[in-house]
Amino acid sequence: MLMNVLVIGSGGREHAMLHSIRKSTLLNKLFIAPGREGMENLAEIIDVDVNNTIEVIQICKKEKIDLVIIGPEIALMNGLSDALTEEGILVFGPSKAAARLESSKGFTKELCIRYGIPTAKYGYFIDVGPACKFIDKQKLPLVVKADGLAQGKGTIICYTHEEAHNAVNAMLLGNKFGEAGHAVIIEEFLEGKEISFFTLVDGSNPIILGVAQDYKTIGDHNKGPNTGGMGSYSKPNIITQEMEYIIIQKIIYPTIKAMFNMNIQFRGLLFAGIIIKKNEPKLLEYNVRFGDPETQSILPRLNSDLLKLLSLTAKGKLSNESVELNKKAALCVVVASRGYPGEYKKGSIIKGIEEIEKLPNIQLLHAGTRKDGDNWVSDAGRVLNIVAQGENLASAKHQAYAALDLLDWPDGVYRYDIGSCAL
Repeated sequence: MLMNVLVIGSGGREHAMLHSIRKSTLLNKLFIAPGREGMENLAEIIDVDVNNTIEVIQICKKEKIDLVIIGPEIALMNGLSDALTEEGILVFGPSKAAARLESSKGFTKELCIRYGIPTAKYGYFIDVGPACKFIDKQKLPLVVKADGLAQGKGTIICYTHEEAHNAVNAMLLGNKFGEAGHAVIIEEFLEGKEISFFTLVDGSNPIILGVAQDYKTIGDHNKGPNTGGMGSYSKPNIITQEMEYIIIQKIIYPTIKAMFNMNIQFRGLLFAGIIIKKNEPKLLEYNVRFGDPETQSILPRLNSDLLKLLSLTAKGKLSNESVELNKKAALCVVVASRGYPGEYKKGSIIKGIEEIEKLPNIQLLHAGTRKDGDNWVSDAGRVLNIVAQGENLASAKHQAYAALDLLDWPDGVYRYDIGSCAL
């Protein structure tokens, strides 16, 4: 039976998902809510407040939706998956209880300790005094993290004890990340190769969807504050098959078991941020949804039917499936508003989009744009994604940056070193 599918979200990640779902032989109609202009050639855009669960349920019933795919983490934390499931609507995305793996770093750290999952040594604090005493006893550098959701910006690497004190004060007293920073994790700094490890989990069976590396800071050479992500790449053999096996056995399986023991079923995408040193992987953090911008570089390599995989995950029937990726490399460069991740202005005119869209092997994804008359203008912090695919990483990188040469947007900024660490 062909499916009517609703994707929740409006960013570059969701735009990339639309491209992949569109290829499925199982697809009847494709919708996106709230979506944004630039996506209408792939899906019907539904103007609905996705934070209003009742409205989303009404849309699902009106359009006879067979599967809802939730993109943003905030919708999962708000319990959208639970509400849809209660109405008998099939949904890809974990329950609010399972989403605690992302919404509370303290919860995940405690789970790691209890189940022997390798991770950094840490302390958890809600008061400044004990936190600062802990800091003064630790080796440098240190990492201070907001316990809750901070749009990828809640991690601060501190090279002096004073920097760590300031980070803790900013979160616990200064309300820097709101409620997300009212508890903090202070942990040892781990060095090594950092990867984003995507696993589909149907409640009991994990299947590796892909591996990518992302670029978190605003500036080249990992300088400046953290962002939601400024670029990513995916290619064969980022890690060995042996390392994939070790990660599944030491990190993913114990996590699934832990959730099962807590009577929490995890169905969705488990995205592990992992650091590897001397062939030993350690968990940095979990996300419970497709990562942005890693999704944009993994999905172009996917030969398998994404809609089929997501549907079977949601039904708990992944056990006989496998994932096939092509042997090419894909690379994504994020173009952001000048000033991001701090203050930035909206509404500046962007030229060159139509020219870039005509290029072969290039996807231009709308992450934070809108139409103002005949002009494309900026409407968010992260605004465009340029995704290129090539026979190897050097080719993909060359094509992506050649495409960016056609972009005429003085208020746009991007990194020039995406993919360089692997070349």
